[in-house]
Amino acid sequence: MDLMDHGAVALAALVRRKEASPVEIVQAALARIEARRELNAFITVTADEALAAARRAEAAVMAGEPLGPLHGIPYSVKDLTLTAGVRTTMGSAIHEDFVPKDDAVAVARAKAAGAILIGKTLTPEFGHKQVPTAPLFGRTLNPINPAYTPGASSSGAAAAVAAGMGPLALGTDGGGSIRIPAACCGIVGLKATLGVVPHLQAPDLYSANSFTGPMARDVADTRLLFEAIAGFDARALPLIEIAPVADAAPLRAAWNEAHAARMFVSAAAVDRFFDANVGAMPQAGCRFWATGPGTARALQRNGVPPEAIDTPAADEGRFDSEALWAIVGPRVVPGLRVLIVRGGDAQGLPAGRDWLAQALDEAGAQRDTVVAYRRLAPVLDGAQRRLAEQGAAGRALWLFSSSEAIANLRAALPAIDWRAARAIATHPRIAQAARGAGFGTVRESAPLLEALVASIESLA
Repeated sequence: MDLMDHGAVALAALVRRKEASPVEIVQAALARIEARRELNAFITVTADEALAAARRAEAAVMAGEPLGPLHGIPYSVKDLTLTAGVRTTMGSAIHEDFVPKDDAVAVARAKAAGAILIGKTLTPEFGHKQVPTAPLFGRTLNPINPAYTPGASSSGAAAAVAAGMGPLALGTDGGGSIRIPAACCGIVGLKATLGVVPHLQAPDLYSANSFTGPMARDVADTRLLFEAIAGFDARALPLIEIAPVADAAPLRAAWNEAHAARMFVSAAAVDRFFDANVGAMPQAGCRFWATGPGTARALQRNGVPPEAIDTPAADEGRFDSEALWAIVGPRVVPGLRVLIVRGGDAQGLPAGRDWLAQALDEAGAQRDTVVAYRRLAPVLDGAQRRLAEQGAAGRALWLFSSSEAIANLRAALPAIDWRAARAIATHPRIAQAARGAGFGTVRESAPLLEALVASIESLA
């Protein structure tokens, strides 16, 4: 039985049992592509790269290394979808020689699961029509009956899978471009949503209406690829630059002062304060106040025992000065000396909320303040600006945990219209800032994993 007559689930099992090698499987796929060239399913075949990847995959099997769910399984990618180092023509003569530097999210995830790219499949120019032809590359035929259409615009992907040129393919779908070819060629195709399979790198005409999805000969194989490529795509966009203070002497002086408690506004405040006093012994009997679990973890990382830390419970759902004050406030008496370690502005002057400082003053405490770092507005590079513009267009969700970050974002992109943007804010004050900035959809969420996931899923 030809290896290409097996599905992906069966091939993965053969690889794990060492009954078939990734090299043999890839060779079989490439042989099938060559044997069915009349179908014109591929624009680019990556034979050399695929065989090299197969040899590495085979070595991993023989060495007993952990294997991904798609280890050694060949797959193809519709030529609208970016593939690092492999030309992506979008079916157009305009991009005949375009070679992307990065993989689309789904491609990167398939690779991470062990799949091996064997080539790029034919698409109509920019995926814009339901005719399986592309300039320079010709027409894809239906492997069941060449007189019938294979559908479009994932026509090459559907034909390749149906003809056994690899068991798996990635297509894209705006108005049926996975589902129609799958139906025409007798295979399974799934149009996944952007919230499940992110497709930020859509280069076709349909922008946020283009969705990446799996294609295979049966449901089990489709599920195998879908599970490998599904999941949130979280990308950090630095909107506050943490910079050192010009002079660390005040940090060392504050360390040597006697305080009943030291309050830290963030993990950065903890790390900068302790970094300035490497090798010094912590003050005995001092309490350490943290506004949230991240700051508490930073204190423990720097040698503070858990029993000396006061912080809201990890499941509290609110991490701010008010939540911390509910714990420590009843113990504050007139004359109690407390140090606040915080961030500052570009000049190193204290900046940010003063709620807890005011509460201490009203309680008659003796309050000291030291600036451990400076918060600066970042300068976004080209890639970061493009990412922000995608988010502004509604192609990604924003997750904000700082009002200052929102202000910096607006300052960095003053001409952007934010009405299509969707945001999740971890505090009512931050949500108010997002609405004030013009974000069209703003949802508040507790800063807890389950709550954040539920909020993301509700907006995806």
